[in-house]
Amino acid sequence: MGKNIVFSQSITNMLTTYIGFAFGAVNTLFFYPSFFSQENYGLVSYLLSAATLVWPFMGFGIQNTLIKFYSGYTSKIEQEKLLSLALFFPLFIALVSGSVGLLIFDKITSYYQTNALVQPYIWSMYFIALAIAYFELFFAWSKLKLKSVFGNFMKEVFHRVSISVLLFLVYKNHLDITSFIWCMVGVYVFRMLVIMAYAFWLIPPRIRFSLPENFKSILNYSALIFIAGSVATVLLELDKVMLERFIPIELISVYAIGVYIASVIAVPARALHQIANPVSAKLLNTNKLEELSVLYKKSSSNLLIISGLIFCLIIGNTTELYQIIPENYDLGIWVLLLLCVIKLYENMLGNANAIIFNADFYRRVLFIGVLVVLFAVLFNWVFIPKLGMLGAALASFIAFGIYNSLKLFIIQKKLHIQPFSLKTLLQLAVIFTISYLSYTIDLTVSVWIGIAIKSVIIVLIYTFLTYMFKFSEELNTFIKKLLFFVK
Repeated sequence: MGKNIVFSQSITNMLTTYIGFAFGAVNTLFFYPSFFSQENYGLVSYLLSAATLVWPFMGFGIQNTLIKFYSGYTSKIEQEKLLSLALFFPLFIALVSGSVGLLIFDKITSYYQTNALVQPYIWSMYFIALAIAYFELFFAWSKLKLKSVFGNFMKEVFHRVSISVLLFLVYKNHLDITSFIWCMVGVYVFRMLVIMAYAFWLIPPRIRFSLPENFKSILNYSALIFIAGSVATVLLELDKVMLERFIPIELISVYAIGVYIASVIAVPARALHQIANPVSAKLLNTNKLEELSVLYKKSSSNLLIISGLIFCLIIGNTTELYQIIPENYDLGIWVLLLLCVIKLYENMLGNANAIIFNADFYRRVLFIGVLVVLFAVLFNWVFIPKLGMLGAALASFIAFGIYNSLKLFIIQKKLHIQPFSLKTLLQLAVIFTISYLSYTIDLTVSVWIGIAIKSVIIVLIYTFLTYMFKFSEELNTFIKKLLFFVK
């Protein structure tokens, strides 16, 4: 039953996420570059990246704590105590951090003297971070009932559609940059209120002003997961934030477009994680390692198939893609390739993150992650001044490569399971061969027709090879059923 829930909701979440990414692509590739100056686009990109770095501190890992400990309680009262703790803990952190921010506000302002454009919007980062922290909490709250579809829609689609509307209002001169930024803050706050109402409908809160019986374990886990979540977020956003110190802020928008294009590859993994996290927690809590191993292998193989096709489509159409966006946003193939390989590797991990966050050995991964972040800061500090945006991409590539490889190694050592086989190497060979050949082909037709022709050819060849080499039992079964239906 758990496996069926994982893959059925993963497919729904993936489709929903791609709808959201379609709106995000329109915003990122067309609306922002066309409606904003490059400087203002860089400002918005920086504010969102900085807020993304801050929100794990406010959330303090409580969303993962809910998922790990809730199913372990047999008492409804203890479950209510845990939910009450989760409800108020981020608020306490937000009040303390906000008070500290007020006391040192002058120092924060002086930090942005080189990019004074950021100074009027410092508090916007705080409010967006708080809204994201509570959104993730209430999203986890809904997952306790194995309900991830609506929350995923709110996470991936709602705010992107709302931003599209705001950008259209900018185009019609109804909003200036200041109004846009504060309306954007309002979108994140409203999204948080909607998911809160949904979570309370699934599990109505009953406030209990007493701590759960294993509060010390909860606090230790939350602290460690907070650091672990911060590690992942820092590695994801560090390059853009550090670029602000070394290059003009308008160039951050160029790098942000490349990051967004590459992030499309990560959508399948994001969709899977929404439901794989609570299911993996249950399998670990009940010591069903055989089922966990099956889920681990299938999630890795199927994610690599899906993300590999997306990788081929992006790399194969890179030349055409940069012809349809403004010329001053051209990032170059090597930066984009490094960013895309990072996301492809993340998909190869399958549900590894869900296993790590809910296993007893998460502490070891955590401390390794902290060391990797320190190395990532060093890599960025060395590479960005010398190589610019290529240096930022290279630093992320090395840091993520080390971190993800260590995750796989620790799971293998502790649980004696791993997701790869000889077919994994064959899958990678197919992905990179198709990507290279399609990138080198130059069709003497219009850009859009060229993208359409290349994409159709890539999909047909990729699907044929995937079927012939039997990379996925599920995909082969689906294709056989489709062919039978056509006959």
